[in-house]
Amino acid sequence: MIVALGGGIGASKLLAGLCQVIDPSELTVIVNTGDDFALHGLTICPDLDTVAYTLAGLADRERGWGIEGDTFNALGWLDRYGREAWFNLGDRDLATHLHRTALLRQGIALTDVTDLIRRSLGVRARILPMSNEPVSTIVLTDQGPQLFQEYLVRDGARRAVRGVSFEGVERSRPAPGVLEAIDSAKGIILCPSNPVISIGPILAVPGIRNALRTTEAPVMAISPVVGGRSLKGPTDKFLAGLGHEVSALSVARLYQEFLDLFIVDRLDAELLPGIEALPVKAVAAETVMHNLESKISLAKEAVSCLASLRPA
Repeated sequence: MIVALGGGIGASKLLAGLCQVIDPSELTVIVNTGDDFALHGLTICPDLDTVAYTLAGLADRERGWGIEGDTFNALGWLDRYGREAWFNLGDRDLATHLHRTALLRQGIALTDVTDLIRRSLGVRARILPMSNEPVSTIVLTDQGPQLFQEYLVRDGARRAVRGVSFEGVERSRPAPGVLEAIDSAKGIILCPSNPVISIGPILAVPGIRNALRTTEAPVMAISPVVGGRSLKGPTDKFLAGLGHEVSALSVARLYQEFLDLFIVDRLDAELLPGIEALPVKAVAAETVMHNLESKISLAKEAVSCLASLRPA
């Protein structure tokens, strides 16, 4: 079994490739829920939904989020009524949020709700939220703290990042199945997701970082930074805001205590000696996933690297 940690578009691209390379039933995905928030009385879980839609073959490939071919009639009417319309909720996507919220109000845990949704969508891979307890990623800016989605989507990530906090994380626990999946995995992959606000909240849940340190499974990661810039989203802004150089080497340093191998893009091959000095094994590969073929190619590289790390 392969366990993948991540959230957002970068993770979903790799996961789409992995499901073409291995049996999807042998994949467990531990997903960031620090982006979750409430809007219009609904519980919205952007990363869980992006992963589920992608693995179901429903994701909008051009935008990277939402459902392919979705309409936005409800959003238009919400705007007409003077309701907040900055978060793009498609009509079919809205049904997911309505369904999830109703189940949560019945007292069903987020882990079980997520499993019901992925089964309904025909997803064979297992999808686990990092925790059933609410954790909110708060971006600290020079104009005060903001919820991550408000910072990123509503305000366009315009303000400088001064810090990040994960509200409620100290009271959270790994969701049922998370620690067990890490412990029993044959290999673990940290997806090319933002290390601060996609992987960071997962590692902040008490017990998960230690599980990665103590597991017998090889742990590898793929850099979301190529040539000193982020391919998608504000990874560069968050690294710089927390005082890190925007580079694959900086990402490797954030993971070095539990990392066995790190994949960088070929453009960053000159960073390999610095990564290996951490010490972490490092390889260069084509990491830009612009089509299904490149997603499969990177997934094959990741699976091959994991196999090379396992004892004979």
